[in-house]
Amino acid sequence: MLHFPEGFRWGAATAAHQIEGNNVSSDWWVREHATGTSIVEPSGDAADSYHRYREDMTLLRDAGLDTYRFSIEWARIEPEDGFVSRAEIAHYRRMVETCLELGITPMVTLMHFTVPRWFYDEGMWRSPKAADRFARFTELALPILGNDVDYVCTINEPNIAAMIAGGEDPANLVAYGLPAPDLQVADTLLESHRRSREILAGVGGIKSGWTVATQDFQPEPGCEDVAHEYGHQRDDWYLEAARGDDWVGVQAYTRTIIGPDGPRQVPEGVETTLTGWEFYPLALEHGVRAAWEKTEGVPVFVTENGMATQDDARRVDYTEGALAGLHAAIEDGVDVRGYLHWSLLDNYEWASGFRPTFGLVEFDKETFERRPKPSLGWLGSVAQANGLTVR
Repeated sequence: MLHFPEGFRWGAATAAHQIEGNNVSSDWWVREHATGTSIVEPSGDAADSYHRYREDMTLLRDAGLDTYRFSIEWARIEPEDGFVSRAEIAHYRRMVETCLELGITPMVTLMHFTVPRWFYDEGMWRSPKAADRFARFTELALPILGNDVDYVCTINEPNIAAMIAGGEDPANLVAYGLPAPDLQVADTLLESHRRSREILAGVGGIKSGWTVATQDFQPEPGCEDVAHEYGHQRDDWYLEAARGDDWVGVQAYTRTIIGPDGPRQVPEGVETTLTGWEFYPLALEHGVRAAWEKTEGVPVFVTENGMATQDDARRVDYTEGALAGLHAAIEDGVDVRGYLHWSLLDNYEWASGFRPTFGLVEFDKETFERRPKPSLGWLGSVAQANGLTVR
């Protein structure tokens, strides 16, 4: 049995646009329905979690998990510039209160890729008003957070957001060959993050940070300089920028091999997931260690980790390997506060549609009936024991 630290948090994560359904005022809804879009299908009703969030939270709680990371939709709260929906603020506050009622610790993400249409039309993160806009949104979110939300993520995966917001086709975002981020956009995201943290610091008890998609860039012999040049602007810069934050989120799934000409594609014959990524559980340990080193000792929260597969037993295998590596990092002194699996539900995986299934729970697309998978019970048993039995 590999024991985890006392007070370690165990849970799962979701994102609003990927599970709520009918987020019609967002930029992604526009992308999904645009003529000639590369996005394979629209999000539509998604998992209808906008109405079924209590059921989803109850499944998480009943499995033995104690923390739920979910995002709030800026496009619902401020569907037009300066128009604020008090009903939507009340809706997301009810989600927080439902977590607390069920004994679940909520972690709230302010921006998980999607933004309002009007902000997208204004230039999004290229707009000179972007940091002011996000600061205003943070202030709008304060009634949702109240004084009983401990963890807030300002911006989800700013390194990926810089690629998308810089004009990159989201269909091109794959594990290898990631496009270069727009560095101006990256700077604006960092300014927005820091402005948001300043506001959140005025609320007692909130610990804030952002989450980084660590890509585990591994150089072939002699390619260390290539890997550094390629990886720094796509990964390490965002970890370094988190120095001084309350915590940093690590979101790890696979590795990327770097050769003399840059990233290699996954070799033939290597096991891959439904997203085409290499089955590589050690990516989590490597991401956590990198975050600890690059941030110079900022506490780490695993805010996403999982596998897109229809073979749920293989999901358990992957997660077991990832948790064993995570435990090794903790044993070596890395301060890790918790592990949140991606995802609680099978969901809308952006440009790939509903085909990649990451969830611990599946749902019927006609009736929205929830069907917990064995992996949910398995992870819950690990959480209840606060320890992993390695087979």
